[in-house]
Amino acid sequence: MPRRIILHPGFHKTGTSSVQATLRANRAILKPHAALRLRWHMKDLLHATRGYSTWRDPITLLKVEHRFESLLEALPPMPRRTLVISAEELAGHMPGRGDLADYSAAPTLIFAMWQIAQRRFPKAEFSVHLSTRAPESWLRSAYWEHVNSSSMTLDLETFTARYAPAAQLDTMVSDIAARLPCPVQHVSLESCHGLPLGPATPLLELCALPANVVSKLVQPPLVNVRPPAEVLQALLDANRQHADDPQARRRAKTAILEQADIA
Repeated sequence: MPRRIILHPGFHKTGTSSVQATLRANRAILKPHAALRLRWHMKDLLHATRGYSTWRDPITLLKVEHRFESLLEALPPMPRRTLVISAEELAGHMPGRGDLADYSAAPTLIFAMWQIAQRRFPKAEFSVHLSTRAPESWLRSAYWEHVNSSSMTLDLETFTARYAPAAQLDTMVSDIAARLPCPVQHVSLESCHGLPLGPATPLLELCALPANVVSKLVQPPLVNVRPPAEVLQALLDANRQHADDPQARRRAKTAILEQADIA
């Protein structure tokens, strides 16, 4: 049984990729003290959480529960270690995908995971760590992420007007905390500037690591950095020019990224 469990289920575009990169870069140092389960460890579970955020049906929620339980069942013994589970898609898809307007599936998803963890490891301390971001900054980042990774053709102004409620991440944190009988910590991306390990710092503090371990942790280079404005505009133009031809769109966007030396 783990000594404590820390669940980090998002949100998207709040430094989560940097958190996971930091955890991965330091996994050898952390191993005696913390077991890590990151998004590449739970692809089936994340497929189900994304599905539930879209469909909100009981069958998909059962899949989430079964796959999260399987994740815990597969853990090795770790009586003195902390289990860190980090993946932004544990909260579902990023809002902005068609009719998906917000993170309102997250309280149900996270509560289900807490129930399963509590049942399996009743003596383990369980806490939730959520990362947030200022609304305007989040909307802009989410918009360009959709342009980059999907077929988004909306302009930024329309996207912002349509999905503004999704950017109220502090409100969603309150909704999640109201549902859970366990500690819920949230830290804004803006408040992490200047911290030794950036947005990973508050999460690692929850692990209660020995000082001599903390002193050895390193911060890797930035990941998931937004492409330059001219590249993003070219990607948006490609989405619009090839709106009805996914293959042509994919080829055009690949060529844009390769020319910009980003692919």
